[in-house]
Amino acid sequence: MKLTIERAALLRSLAHVQSVVERRNTIPILSNVLIEAQDGRLGLTATDMDLTIVEQTDAAVATPGATTAPAHTLYDIIRKLPDGAEVELSTGGDGQLTLRAGRSNFNLATLPREDFPTAGTTDLPHSFELQAREAKHLIDRTRFAISTEETRYYLNGIYLHAAKSGEVPVLRAVATDGHRLARFEMPLPSGAEDMPGVIVPRKTVNELRKLIDEVDGSLTVSLSETRIRFAFGATLLTSKLIDGTFPDYERVIPTGNDKIMEVDCKSFAEAVDRVSTISSEKSRAVKMSVAEGAVTLSATSPENGSAEEDVAINYSGPTIEIGFNSRYLLDIAGQIEGDGAEFAMADASSPTLVRDVTDSSALYVLMPMRV
Repeated sequence: MKLTIERAALLRSLAHVQSVVERRNTIPILSNVLIEAQDGRLGLTATDMDLTIVEQTDAAVATPGATTAPAHTLYDIIRKLPDGAEVELSTGGDGQLTLRAGRSNFNLATLPREDFPTAGTTDLPHSFELQAREAKHLIDRTRFAISTEETRYYLNGIYLHAAKSGEVPVLRAVATDGHRLARFEMPLPSGAEDMPGVIVPRKTVNELRKLIDEVDGSLTVSLSETRIRFAFGATLLTSKLIDGTFPDYERVIPTGNDKIMEVDCKSFAEAVDRVSTISSEKSRAVKMSVAEGAVTLSATSPENGSAEEDVAINYSGPTIEIGFNSRYLLDIAGQIEGDGAEFAMADASSPTLVRDVTDSSALYVLMPMRV
């Protein structure tokens, strides 16, 4: 194998694939990236056995061939080369990958291409298009609520499914960790009508979000009950789905909350952030005392003292005191793009509903805590 490629093009592709590779691997081949050169194209593939990414880019291929090389080492070398460098990659009979750029020369240990796991060709019967901006919204509005508790593995991802909002068919994304829930919905794309409900793993969600930052157009989503694939530009991201049953989230979304508070989201979030400086690292508790015209935010801790701040609100119901984890409040506030946030409360021990006043596509449920 022998090829030449611009540093910038190689760096961009390597940056995409190497982040899938785990830093510590008990299986040596999984630390490597598969490099395939043919017909003026360089293909790079990385996998952790659950998630596989394939990236194609243009290259001047003198001799077609394939090998595997340590992903992070190769990426670090290319990253440290000067801008504008031409990179030559070649393999000889010594089982090493030779990398030349200007006066720099590297020889990297390789493993046989045959050892690299093959992705397999599973049938993905359901397919639909998503605009990149829609996919970003879907991920950003929900992923902060994904559980990191490995024992409840079925909560370690975003539940994606076709549903109905009234009579309107929607594509709905839901994530919860038991303390808060995020739900986002958008018009159902053509082709998604009969899709099964699937749980997309957290790592896949995070990798996809990084990649689509650079995408302007659309991406094609193809899925079965066990796998999902995202295709955009010269990139293919294929992942196993979480094999589990997502809980009936509709049961925890309150419907009768009648104490409605509207608040300017930016000033509310800043006040929560200031007051929570006092709260203990473990509980992060902030108490909200809601009365007509103002909410008083307060926090106390034996080691730090106490803090209190008033924020103007639009509220005309009875006085209510309710406590929340400040980090959860800030996570939700960070997703509200409009000026106003609406809190629909019932009492101090029941779930609170939070919405963006100007955007009905997202909905958040927050469990209170005792303070």
